[in-house]
Amino acid sequence: MQKPVNNSLLNQLEEERQFLLELTGDLIHVHSKEELLRVLTHRLRRLPPFKTADIKLYPEDKSDSKPAISLPLQIGNTPIGTLFLYTHEPIKQDRRSKELTPTIANLVTNTLNHLLTQEKIQHQLIESNKYSHKEIIGSGPEMQKIFQLLTRVSPTNSTILLLGETGTGKELVANSIHHNSPRKNRLLVKVNCAALPSNLIESELFGHEKGSFTGASETRQGKFELASHGTLFLDEIGEMPLDLQVKLLRAIQEKEIERVGGSAPFKVDVRIIAATNRNLQKEMEEGRFRSDLFYRLNVFPITLPPLREHKEDIPALAMYFMDKYAKNSGKKVTDISNRVMDQLMAYSWPGNIRELEHLIERSVLLTKTPTIQEIMLPVKTKYTRSEESAAIKTLAESEKANILEALKHAKGKVSGPGGAAELLGLPYSTLNSRIKKLGIRKSHLFKGPE
Repeated sequence: MQKPVNNSLLNQLEEERQFLLELTGDLIHVHSKEELLRVLTHRLRRLPPFKTADIKLYPEDKSDSKPAISLPLQIGNTPIGTLFLYTHEPIKQDRRSKELTPTIANLVTNTLNHLLTQEKIQHQLIESNKYSHKEIIGSGPEMQKIFQLLTRVSPTNSTILLLGETGTGKELVANSIHHNSPRKNRLLVKVNCAALPSNLIESELFGHEKGSFTGASETRQGKFELASHGTLFLDEIGEMPLDLQVKLLRAIQEKEIERVGGSAPFKVDVRIIAATNRNLQKEMEEGRFRSDLFYRLNVFPITLPPLREHKEDIPALAMYFMDKYAKNSGKKVTDISNRVMDQLMAYSWPGNIRELEHLIERSVLLTKTPTIQEIMLPVKTKYTRSEESAAIKTLAESEKANILEALKHAKGKVSGPGGAAELLGLPYSTLNSRIKKLGIRKSHLFKGPE
């Protein structure tokens, strides 16, 4: 004997289906979190038992009163907020509220994730538009040569390879190139190849499909896709593993990529700016960097000079950083004494402009007068104007010695306030990578560089 059809249940299911279709259609056109909440409130109030619903999103908005329903919103295992439903009347915990609310949460999560991504992109666009050649300070002959090269190459779509020691301003130059290019209204996406674990670099660059590996709970765009019609800045390119260099070469050469777990490649339009403090010619000869990738990147190389080779720019740079950090800290610091300026001019600057910037920032914070009267230069590397280097070291030897000096000064501390990473003006992950690469061990802190 057939059970009678429950017309009431069928009507409820049809009403819910129609509600979800309309809500999905509305959410496609949402452009802000405020609009998201308005649309959701409007739709829910047309559906019992949510006729008196008032919706708030945490962390943006949170009421002290207890919500009738709270829906956690998360992408994979990462929480991005909580949706609170407040009602003037208690919500009956029936089939409808138990089955419908998780579906609503999924729709809101996808929309919110899209909005957060767009916010991040807009923020990066605003940040990138702050840069121009005017942000690069230098009036000496070495920097004038750099300005001439930037003026020639910025308006093109050519691949650029930025070379130079750490702290010479390669990222600032990349920002400047992008801002003065035809792609300036699109995104500049930055990737630090040294900071990413080798097993994640491919996914970061090219993206991955849902389920392509453990933890891939959703399809994700890679940096190449995000930089579509814009610029991709590959910092520390010399640290990229050999196996991934092949895939990067193909992406640059063929202008197409394939996501991890994907079934077919697709075209991308990206301008590449790469940077490294390594000698890629030597890396290539020793088999650590592919020659074909080197020649593909080396279309327009620009070598940024170390600060010791354009010391005439130190006064202007020091005053610029003094103004910047005095304004940031709210302190009235207006000048640098002649004695301090002489010390700055006599120092060798192994950490280059980045080291100068952090030193001036620290001096601004420590000074008790409007004029900086003292500067905390590393004791063992002070020089007078007449002193010359006793011996020429390789770049790797110099880098190892400088890192060891910073570690000794920081008493072995790598990260955090007063750590070696802060003294060198490097991210912790980058310094940690260099320590491993150069084979620096705790015993070296007592024996000195080998």
